[in-house]
Amino acid sequence: MSVLSFLANVAAVEQSAVEKVRQFFAAGGYCMILLALCSFVMVAAILFKLLSLRRELIVPAKLERKLRDYEHQHEASPGLFEEIKDGRSPLARLCGIALRHRGETREQITNAVQAAAREEVLHLHTGMSAIDVIVSLAPLLGLLGMASGLVVMFGGLGENPDPTLVSRGISEALNTTVFGLALAVPAIVAHAFFLRRIDMFVARLESVLAGFARTCEGPVAVPATRPATAQVPV
Repeated sequence: MSVLSFLANVAAVEQSAVEKVRQFFAAGGYCMILLALCSFVMVAAILFKLLSLRRELIVPAKLERKLRDYEHQHEASPGLFEEIKDGRSPLARLCGIALRHRGETREQITNAVQAAAREEVLHLHTGMSAIDVIVSLAPLLGLLGMASGLVVMFGGLGENPDPTLVSRGISEALNTTVFGLALAVPAIVAHAFFLRRIDMFVARLESVLAGFARTCEGPVAVPATRPATAQVPV
């Protein structure tokens, strides 16, 4: 009986918690619908960036170690060029660009890699715009809900005050403001965290690719000097 009563109490607590959440959203008015949509978008964007901004997907440790060894020893590890050819990571794809320009000058290789790297960096920022929009939009929707709640509240303060309208307006104003700020705070933290992580990966890519470009560099062409002609005395 004690176990059954405990489970019954847990179910009652969960039911009351769900009811409180429902009342919270219902008291917030129509703006809560938009804020709830923003919360789903924010959670989806954060999960997407957590899954996509992993080191093994961008700068694999094994490939980086093979490239470092190739830079210092000038001897390719087994499977290095096959992994570059597969192009499963931005590092592998950019190394493939450098290999296609092998034998050219370092400046030509660097320019080719930098042109392709811009597109890879854009791919790394995919999903960041959604978080950026939530950072700006959530507080504004909270303020909009607060203004709407104040309109409802003052509507109940006429010649015949209506306490129901006043309490409804206060609830709408407070609930939307709190929810909007509660969405903006984790969105700001996530935005800063992912930007820092992207910068770290970009710096790592630049470091590895700079050394790999030196190994792909061709011999510097020395301009041919014209032999000096001996002057015949007159």
